[in-house]
Amino acid sequence: MKVTVEQSALLKSLSRTTRVVERRNTIPILSNVLLRARDGLLHLKATDLDIEVTEQMPADVSTEGSITVPAHVIHDIVRKLSDGAQVSLETTGDTSQLVLRSGRSRFTLQALPESDFPDLAAGELSNTFSMAAGDLRRLIEKTQFAISTEETRYYLNGIYLHTVETDAGLMLRAVATDGHRLARSEVPAPAGSGGMPGIIVPRKTVAEIAKLVGEGESETRIELSSAKIRFHIGAVVLTSKLIDGTFPDYSRVIPAGNDKRLTIECTDFTRSVDRVATISSERGRAVKLSLTDGKLVLSVNNPDAGNAIEELEVDYASGPLDIGFNARYLLDIAAQLEGDTALFKLADAGSPTLIQDREGASTLYVLMPMRV
Repeated sequence: MKVTVEQSALLKSLSRTTRVVERRNTIPILSNVLLRARDGLLHLKATDLDIEVTEQMPADVSTEGSITVPAHVIHDIVRKLSDGAQVSLETTGDTSQLVLRSGRSRFTLQALPESDFPDLAAGELSNTFSMAAGDLRRLIEKTQFAISTEETRYYLNGIYLHTVETDAGLMLRAVATDGHRLARSEVPAPAGSGGMPGIIVPRKTVAEIAKLVGEGESETRIELSSAKIRFHIGAVVLTSKLIDGTFPDYSRVIPAGNDKRLTIECTDFTRSVDRVATISSERGRAVKLSLTDGKLVLSVNNPDAGNAIEELEVDYASGPLDIGFNARYLLDIAAQLEGDTALFKLADAGSPTLIQDREGASTLYVLMPMRV
């Protein structure tokens, strides 16, 4: 194999593909990126056996061939080369080494043959549809923070993606929860997505897709089955296994009868919560909300550090209510709200609270209270 490419283009492709490669691997080939040169293109592929990312880029191919080399090593080398430099990649006679040249620099990397490299065969992907990259990005951004990191409840370690019939028509809905908070967002279902199975997209896959759709692509093609999903984003193709589990019936935890309505200025509320939480204990992070007619008092009491109180004028006309929340969870949700004001629908100190930008918003959040 002998191929010449431009440094910045190669770096961009390596950055996108090698992100899925774990820094520590017990299987040597999984530390490598596959490079394949043919038909005027350089193809790159990396995998961790759960996710596979491939990309192709134009290249000056003198001799076709393929090789695998340590992913993070070649990425770091290319990153440190001069911007815009030409990079030559050439395998030696026995293809056990790759020689990388650029200007006066020359690197020889130990290589493994393509035949050792695993292929994440997707099998038949029964559902195919395309959607605006902005819609996919929105579904991820609004729900990703609520994904559970608790490995014992593995079925919560991702975003539940499914279609649902609503008064506004068929919607594509994303839901994530860690048992303490729940995020639900939806967009009009793309043509062809009706009838898709409900799937749980793993946390790592979600993070990779969030980075890829944030790079300005206009549309994303999605293929999926009950076991795997594939995203086509520009020149990048990401294939991932799905979480094999049953997502809980989240509709049971979304309160329907919360009749106490609190409307509050988002920025003032966020800053106030952040200030009083400074004194809270790292373990509890509890902040108490005391509501009376037109007034909200935020307070934190930490026996080891002291206490903090802050008062806000709010739109609230129901009976007095004291309720506690985890300050970090409150701030996470507040960061997702888009309007100037936020709507809280409350019931009592022991029941979940519903939070939205406004009545009927396409995204809603549910937050469980804490005892304070």
